[in-house]
Amino acid sequence: MTSKDTAVPMHRVATASFAGTTIEFYDFFIYGTAAALVFAPVFFPALGTAAGTVAAFATFGVAFFFRPVGSILFGHFGDRLGRKRTLVATLLLMGLSTFAIGLLPSAEMIGVLAPVVLVVLRALQGLAVGGEWAGAALLTTEYAPAHKRGLYSMFPQLGPGIALALSSMTFLVTTLTLSPEAFREWGWRLPFLISILLVAVGLYIRLKVDETPVFRRVESRNEQVRLPFVTALRHQWREVLLTGGTLTMIFAFFYIGSVYLMSYASSAPGHGVLGLSRPTVLVGALIGALVFAGTCVLSALWSDRHGRRRVILVGNVLAVVAGPLAFAIMQPGNAVSFVIGMVLLMVVVGIPYGPAAAYLPEIFAARYRYTGAGMGYNLAGIVGGAIPLIVAPPLTAAFGGIGVGIYLAALGLLSVLCVLVLPETKDEVLDGTVPASAPA
Repeated sequence: MTSKDTAVPMHRVATASFAGTTIEFYDFFIYGTAAALVFAPVFFPALGTAAGTVAAFATFGVAFFFRPVGSILFGHFGDRLGRKRTLVATLLLMGLSTFAIGLLPSAEMIGVLAPVVLVVLRALQGLAVGGEWAGAALLTTEYAPAHKRGLYSMFPQLGPGIALALSSMTFLVTTLTLSPEAFREWGWRLPFLISILLVAVGLYIRLKVDETPVFRRVESRNEQVRLPFVTALRHQWREVLLTGGTLTMIFAFFYIGSVYLMSYASSAPGHGVLGLSRPTVLVGALIGALVFAGTCVLSALWSDRHGRRRVILVGNVLAVVAGPLAFAIMQPGNAVSFVIGMVLLMVVVGIPYGPAAAYLPEIFAARYRYTGAGMGYNLAGIVGGAIPLIVAPPLTAAFGGIGVGIYLAALGLLSVLCVLVLPETKDEVLDGTVPASAPA
């Protein structure tokens, strides 16, 4: 590295990636919590409780289908113009979309226009978060010393866990301090509105970080490709599909745990199964989120010593057993069994998620790395994030919670098979040239 490459302290880079992903995923997750708790009566009152809940989850899933589009759109600019500028744009788009949801009138006030606008805003959130993860991962991976890429790439991976904890805590406070009527009428809007303050903080931090040294070298050699999306698919389409399959389990376990269980464990009439109070469910989500973040730290550190592929494989193998086991543990329907089941799901997610921010950038060539890593990650978002949330309610209705658990196990097996085909990348040199594991 040159002196210019080391001018930015790693703690500033780590803080910028952590703050950005935390804020973006906080905005993303408060939607999921609100969808599980209150969006059915607010935006879909004519459908009734059960169908309204399915519709609310469907709007949550809309974002996952726009995430690959976001990875292509922002990946293009990230690979052409730089990581930093693109990350500022994703943060602004997410923040403004989230704030607008907090101001959106209910269906009672503006009729069918309310859910239509809600879907549009959710799609914009999907575009933003689709471009966020790969950029945040590259920000740390392309700055970090080779032997500490797992350590520093851990910081963007902490974002979702801390964001879920903040989201759960925010809704817990509003639930405990407001009546159910007040929460439904206006209290649910507060987490969306206050997020604009977090966005301001995130922007300030990100603007303090320079462009990554790897991208500067690509730029100095004039090696940016005209269409990163096309080039990535031409040279590494197999890696896009395989990394998507490898991370599918992560998305499935995480969003079933953080979103679907909010409804599954609820005492609300018409869709709750376990019959737990809303505060109990939110506390369980808060504990699970913190456990998830802690597991990410350990697994990212292990990946620097034992390799990314091996650590990810361990998590995916455990998922095959943990899916059905977690739902079996929760069946007694008390607070303790629910928290244990939630923690089990989150531990299994955290093991492969910790090294993922180092693993995917190491697989793809620098000239289209933002796009390639983003496409693989967000492909997993569709297969593991959107689809399970849609099929989980009918699976529960037909087979009980164990049906969802078996479905999770099947996705875990898919991820095991995909990671077995991918190479180890821990010792790749990220100097702007093509990785040894990638085609030229």
